[in-house]
Amino acid sequence: MDDFTRSAILFVQEHQRWGISIVFLLAFCESFAFISLLVPATGILFGVGGLVAAADIQLWPIWFAAASGAVAGDWLAYKVAYHFKDRVTRLWPFKNRAALVTRGLKFFKRWGLIAVFLGRFFGPLRAVVPIAAGIYAMPWLTFQLANVASAAVWATGILMPGFLSLRWMIG
Repeated sequence: MDDFTRSAILFVQEHQRWGISIVFLLAFCESFAFISLLVPATGILFGVGGLVAAADIQLWPIWFAAASGAVAGDWLAYKVAYHFKDRVTRLWPFKNRAALVTRGLKFFKRWGLIAVFLGRFFGPLRAVVPIAAGIYAMPWLTFQLANVASAAVWATGILMPGFLSLRWMIG
């Protein structure tokens, strides 16, 4: 665990009243294509899951914040791509990752709704699939169904390992 991740977890611990907002922001950063490469939110969110158990913080508001932040990040990426279409692939960080963009577009074109759901769980595709959905003008409701469902599963998967392991250790 790097220093930034440790510091972020300690910050959440020391400022628990800000926990929900911080978790929302971290999940948003992890999901929004342009920021996800800069913020190491995955490690922090795993740590927050353990912190929730150790500090006896209510899990469900934190879980809801993580799921909501993930939904918002993908929704915004979709909206940007829906508006700008393929011009968005010429922006940073995509313009330097043509192979990743091509792979993400092919993945989306082949799998559609399933790609939106599964894309959240595969690092590099996480940034590209909502962009592909917007570029190809996937219907908004269809996108949101996959977005919300995958965010709920993702939030559980990112928070529960730390939460359950500490609950188990604490007894």
